[in-house]
Amino acid sequence: MSHSIPVLSSGKPRVLVTGAGGFIGHHLVSYLVDAGYRVRGADLVRPAFAPSRAHEFLLLDLRDAGSCATAVRDVDEVYHLAANMGGMGFIEFNKADIAHDNVLIDANMLDAARRAGVTRFFYSSSACVYPPFRLQSPDAAPLREEDAYPADPVDGYGWEKLYMERLCRHYREDYGLETRVARFHSMYGPLGTWDGGREKAPAAICRKVALTPDDGTIDIWGDGEQTRTYCYIDDCVEGIHRLMRSGHREPINLGSDHLVTINELAHLTARVAGKRLRLRHVDGPQGVRGRGSDNTRMRAVLDWTPQVTLEDGIRRTYEWIAAQALASSGAPATGITTPMDAQPVR
Repeated sequence: MSHSIPVLSSGKPRVLVTGAGGFIGHHLVSYLVDAGYRVRGADLVRPAFAPSRAHEFLLLDLRDAGSCATAVRDVDEVYHLAANMGGMGFIEFNKADIAHDNVLIDANMLDAARRAGVTRFFYSSSACVYPPFRLQSPDAAPLREEDAYPADPVDGYGWEKLYMERLCRHYREDYGLETRVARFHSMYGPLGTWDGGREKAPAAICRKVALTPDDGTIDIWGDGEQTRTYCYIDDCVEGIHRLMRSGHREPINLGSDHLVTINELAHLTARVAGKRLRLRHVDGPQGVRGRGSDNTRMRAVLDWTPQVTLEDGIRRTYEWIAAQALASSGAPATGITTPMDAQPVR
């Protein structure tokens, strides 16, 4: 069976999106198709919540070098998002599997792209490359790209991401493969994982709020004062595309610079849902104490910043997750306790 992609009459590059069965990859495929590209998707699985719009979708295990060679055949550019990853609860307790799988996926994909004559390669890195020693308070200074060094990234997932950033640089310097690297800062939106242990904080909170009746209680890991910035998926994929078309070669932050606590995120989600809820703070993985994105370089390089406000993005995300969660449960959860010391959410 041929895996070739026809040359576009528009002259736009033929592209591969790895991780096309996942959250960001699925949205990126749609964005690129709408932009007129001929798109191949590759992943272990197809998207869970909506059919892929890729012109061709290959089910491949990209830990295998031969599968990577198949994936890149006859394409001009690669958007590489495939990874074994999840939210804090997942990456905290699966370091060996994450590091093992992602080293294989990333190294094999980069080398297959080089051997196939791919002209440009996008790599999705993470804010987890930044050292936790810089992030010990909720009001820690926003992270500049140079703050990744001296290196001491988040154990497991962060180390692998930082190593791959260096490998992209070496392949550019030694082989001439143009690489682009974005450090993602907490992407969220519809069509993403919302339960099962791999979901991230916005999706987990949306699910909890949706399944909890008015005047009920939701659990928050830690004291909820840890801070993050969150970037809506539409802005994420536009930023990826802008970076890919730019001449910027060094890693760059991609995310919002609107810093909020987890408690504030829960308050906002409850307001969007029109509910009065309480927060119960429980033991659980919290990650770093505070992590924000300095977007100075992104504004300068891309002449652009994310446009979707957190409230608007959470509203769109909540509406989708609430529909999924309530359909799966059959009915809103009942019998939720409301301890007197829980914090009300209005």
